[in-house]
Amino acid sequence: MKLGMIQELEIVKTTENGVYLSDIGGVREQGAGPEILEADRVLLPKNQAPKQPHPGMRIRVFLYKDSEDRPIATTTIPPLTLGSVAVLPVKEVAKIGAFLSWGLAKDLLLPFKEQIARVKPGDNVLVALYIDKSKRLCATAKVYPYLHTDSAYKLNDTVSGIVYEIIDSFGAYVAVDNRFSAMIPKNELFQPLRIGETIEGRVSAVLPDGKLTLSLRKQAHLQLDEDAEAIYRRLVACGGFLPFHDKSDPEAIKNEFHIGKNAFKRAIGHLMKEGKITISNVGIKAVGMDSSHSKY
Repeated sequence: MKLGMIQELEIVKTTENGVYLSDIGGVREQGAGPEILEADRVLLPKNQAPKQPHPGMRIRVFLYKDSEDRPIATTTIPPLTLGSVAVLPVKEVAKIGAFLSWGLAKDLLLPFKEQIARVKPGDNVLVALYIDKSKRLCATAKVYPYLHTDSAYKLNDTVSGIVYEIIDSFGAYVAVDNRFSAMIPKNELFQPLRIGETIEGRVSAVLPDGKLTLSLRKQAHLQLDEDAEAIYRRLVACGGFLPFHDKSDPEAIKNEFHIGKNAFKRAIGHLMKEGKITISNVGIKAVGMDSSHSKY
């Protein structure tokens, strides 16, 4: 019998409190003989037991520990099992950590040391399930080791995922489909993200180890029109002039337009070809607009 796992067990005893279950085959393989030892069985409470239980009946259950730290079975199957990843709501925060709702009588503890960012009641947090040193089930928000790298996604596929960690020097780490390992590199972060945010992105690379690299932008030729339109709207809103050109600082361009310098240069080149702007060494100007009232 495995704590934190879904398994099919056999009724070996019926009592007024419920039925006792055991993995008889597993016990006998270990040489316990025909007798079922106390340590080799677990209680399924009466309110979840079959109406007419009988020895030998097999039941699909999940094993966890109750409020008194005793192993117990339940026919309620939670969204999270040992080693898997799921998004769970925060029910409350206590001195030892946060408690998460997962559909069972006993809430799941997310210790402070297993949190990447502090959570509060009502938050949804991506976590994995593990067994701690005290042999109790706990949650961890450090899900990187639990994510898979065998997705079927290909270059330029659109994916959805949740941001679970942000490291300024590297980028944002994303769990695609709450299952696959992915990252948005630092040089692709043109907008602020937060932990727990769900994003839609494009697969910009599939690494040799199967991990995905994501971009929040479309392919360059598809993104061009959107970038050009956004810059032109910004230009008009500022009175027809902006002090940005193809020699402008990349960080300043990123802060103003939320795009990279190469994308900016392609967009203003496109606008110039369409006759909508002129470019000088001091900035870009909308054709036909009086920029004397520009805020710059």
